[in-house]
Amino acid sequence: MIMISAYGLILVKSAARAGGNFFESQLMSMALGFILSFFLQFVNYRNVSKMWILISVFCSFIIIYTLFFGSRIKGMAGVNAKAWVVLPGGFCFQPSELAKIGFIFSFAKHLEILKKENKVNNFKSLLLFAVHAGIPVLLTHLQGDDGTAIIFICIAIFELFIAGLDARFFLFGLASFAVSIPLIWNFVLAPYQKNRILNMMNPESDPYGMGFQQLQGKISIGSGGFLGSGIFSGRRVEYGDVPVQKSDFILSVAGEELGFVGCFLILVLLLSLILRIFYISKYSKDYLGLFTCFGFLGLLVSQCIFNIGMCLSLLPVIGVTLPFFSAGGSSVMCYYLGIGLVQSICTFKNME
Repeated sequence: MIMISAYGLILVKSAARAGGNFFESQLMSMALGFILSFFLQFVNYRNVSKMWILISVFCSFIIIYTLFFGSRIKGMAGVNAKAWVVLPGGFCFQPSELAKIGFIFSFAKHLEILKKENKVNNFKSLLLFAVHAGIPVLLTHLQGDDGTAIIFICIAIFELFIAGLDARFFLFGLASFAVSIPLIWNFVLAPYQKNRILNMMNPESDPYGMGFQQLQGKISIGSGGFLGSGIFSGRRVEYGDVPVQKSDFILSVAGEELGFVGCFLILVLLLSLILRIFYISKYSKDYLGLFTCFGFLGLLVSQCIFNIGMCLSLLPVIGVTLPFFSAGGSSVMCYYLGIGLVQSICTFKNME
């Protein structure tokens, strides 16, 4: 984590040359997250799990509060998400990031209870799981933050898979999604989301509009070659040629300035973290620890796939960050809370 954090800070510092003071807020958020994570590892996660219903209600509440009283931030090409609250001192916080961690833990406890009763594949249990996961998905969709809604779904899928949900239910869900694609396209997706999907297939069709960000991101990544132009030396980074390079497209900074080697190092570090969490889950002594670890794996794996896919035009832009690397105080601090939770599982795995 220290290596990942240091590398991420270097990339954010370089991106800050294009303007903005987000490096300082990133550093403070990482420091605060690290401190919270350090102390959280000494709190027995089993004791915390007794409040799982309260945690679930709290997570729903903070998203609902944001939906009514939060700040709306308009982005590129029609993005209009109301997903932030302004804290004293002018700091912006995205409550849905905290809700992700709360959901990972509360959903894991919900699964554990029914797993012990051998009711995971019970129809009534499936309805309860759908409601539990559906609430944050629906609320974040109403905020205009469908990227986060998708991540909630991925977390639930990872946990349900390791809990032993029958494969026929996954196949049924996949088939239902495929059949409902026309309805989603016509009645759920906003015009800018449809355009993102279409332009992902052919960014050159609108090189100065919807396809601009992904095209410029690929140019920056490709321009670095094998070793890159050198850290803090990328001209495109300095001039901010890639929109939102500090967060969603932080990979373009690594690609231009550190080349293929720098991008490969990011993948190696994140894969090492993912494997370490998988190792901890394997030796967890209870279902709660196992499901929680896999929920956090679902968060990390899905965000890595979606973010890197966005930067390479393999997937449409959905506004998710690269864990621990992208600038974003809310996200990085909450990722550290997730690490603290996994550390707690490791610390207390042999204790009753």
